[in-house]
Amino acid sequence: MLFPALIDGLYGNQNYKVFILSSLITSLTGFILILSVWGKEQQLGLREAFLLTTLTWVLIAIFSSIPIYISDSGLSFTDSFFESMSGITTTGATVIQNLEIQSKGILIWRALLQWLGGIGIIVMAVAVLPMLQVGGMQLFRLESSDNAEKILPRATQLAGSLVLLYVIITMSCALAYNIGGMGLFDSLAHSLTTISTGGYSTHTDSFAYFSNSNLEYIAVLFMIVGSLPFVLYLQFARGKASSLFLDSQVLAFFTILSVSVILCVLYIQNNADISSAESIRKSLFNVTSILTGTGYVSADYMEWGPFIVSLFFILMLIGGCAGSTSCGLKVFRVQILYKQVIIQTKKIAFPDAVLVPLYNGKEIPENVSKAVTSFFLLFIISFVIIGLVLSLLGLDLITAFSASASAISNVGPGLGAIVGPTETYASIDSISKWILSFAMLLGRLEILTVMVIFTSYFWRQ
Repeated sequence: MLFPALIDGLYGNQNYKVFILSSLITSLTGFILILSVWGKEQQLGLREAFLLTTLTWVLIAIFSSIPIYISDSGLSFTDSFFESMSGITTTGATVIQNLEIQSKGILIWRALLQWLGGIGIIVMAVAVLPMLQVGGMQLFRLESSDNAEKILPRATQLAGSLVLLYVIITMSCALAYNIGGMGLFDSLAHSLTTISTGGYSTHTDSFAYFSNSNLEYIAVLFMIVGSLPFVLYLQFARGKASSLFLDSQVLAFFTILSVSVILCVLYIQNNADISSAESIRKSLFNVTSILTGTGYVSADYMEWGPFIVSLFFILMLIGGCAGSTSCGLKVFRVQILYKQVIIQTKKIAFPDAVLVPLYNGKEIPENVSKAVTSFFLLFIISFVIIGLVLSLLGLDLITAFSASASAISNVGPGLGAIVGPTETYASIDSISKWILSFAMLLGRLEILTVMVIFTSYFWRQ
């Protein structure tokens, strides 16, 4: 909070006082919590790990909304919390209709929230979720991450390497943006939200504001970087190049991306009055933005035709790779579900055959297959229920279900005239905003991490 205070101070905006006050409130609360448990040693068990993971995101969203609410942004507490939750979960859905009139401190605070949420989810994905065995993430279990007592030293060591890598990539992105034509402030803000695949921009028109093809190609590169497993970057840096380029999930991600871009280009060229070069650029940028869950926009793709809208809706649900800043179903789950379908089909033709599903050349454990199937069902059920509730509250079908998909997949822009790529969530009622905020949390924390807390057996001794 002191960083945006410094930014507002440098630009002569009075909001610097707001950030200093918010910093004092947050620090004082933390200090009181520390004093309340001083000298009390407790082991971190499985239940505490679930609570810690969920409550961390909720409390950060609450305290992060304070400077937005008490500043001159003009947002209600509901809108401030929505903006904050959207930031920390790297969703990118916004209720601010005119970003240009906001102070530089507010703009950099939104970007900083997404950046922090990005590194938070990376560490959680490689250290905590495998231990909690959420949605098949145990497939990426690290050495010594089998229980809560052993996880903390390993997580601390790993987090240090990941944070350093994250900072280096962010600085590289900011430098590339600056060389490509962005101003210093825009370069910094957009680098924070590109690497985190968050998508908050400093301009209402998002990337369409710059109208610069070089910037769009730079954004594509770093959106892809943010949506690949960060642990593989560490292995690459240590000389294991094959771990990145031959990883099954990475290859599947690039296959999905390439096929989607080709389909998009072919459809646009046949159905829209756009030149070949422009159709390739806009397709590549917007397909990458939706698949990675970033949510940047360089064109109103609602005008490209029903096939593109349907394609983007599917890509929105798929998301990027596990262990990255992306969300959604994750590519590895799509792969495992696909392999299950293929094997079940083959078993019908060859009942006595012994068929073993493989992932990265290794057998997929049965508990992982079951966990992925359960997660997929719960993901779809959550998406449908949230969409139905939003429609009950008065939203039209396209708005309700695209907003539900966008929130639970942490993408940002939805479909339709109300929450489409060129619109905001400002006109949606307050109850819907709270529901969508909960959906963002569900999607970011892999659904089961949050849902288990609401079960009676979780609280039993």
